[in-house]
Amino acid sequence: MRNILVAVVVLGLFSLPVMAQDHARVEVFGGYQYSHFGNDFSPVSNANGWDTAVTYKLNRVLGVTADFTGAYHTIGAGTAGFPVDAPVRLYTYTFGPEASLGAGKVQPFVHVLFGGAHASLSASSGGVSTSFSASGFTEMMGGGVDVRVNRSFALRLLQADWVYYHFSSSNVFGGSNISSAGNAKIATGVVVRF
Repeated sequence: MRNILVAVVVLGLFSLPVMAQDHARVEVFGGYQYSHFGNDFSPVSNANGWDTAVTYKLNRVLGVTADFTGAYHTIGAGTAGFPVDAPVRLYTYTFGPEASLGAGKVQPFVHVLFGGAHASLSASSGGVSTSFSASGFTEMMGGGVDVRVNRSFALRLLQADWVYYHFSSSNVFGGSNISSAGNAKIATGVVVRF
């Protein structure tokens, strides 16, 4: 009896790699993002940019995600005292757990991501330069829906996140110590699975 039990355990352990191969271990997402900022970021209200993420799947349900974004907006001349157009850039880098909620063709997911953000704004006119730059904390909570095309590719129909920013070390967008919770990010693109 003991030999049979040992044989079952050993066969079970050897079958774990085979069972793990029935789902992709790594997912890479890349696509477009649209960001809407709360009133704390006035005069910046909306921005366009890119979103990319890498998710390592621990199993069919749980994974760890690293998400990187870039959002861009131009403040028009005369707005907020800028004599010329002023480009604004906001980059984020966040990490955290992600849970997939389905194993079929439609695969919803949710995540909570924490990390950093870097914002910058610059303008130059008549030899006079104005710039603001700051790094801070960011948090994203949300999820989305992927639609599987085949084993290696999926379309991310929608990813929607509530985004919190906190900048405390510098003067950003005309104010200091900005904490802004009224922000949202929507993304869409392609997922490649390995």
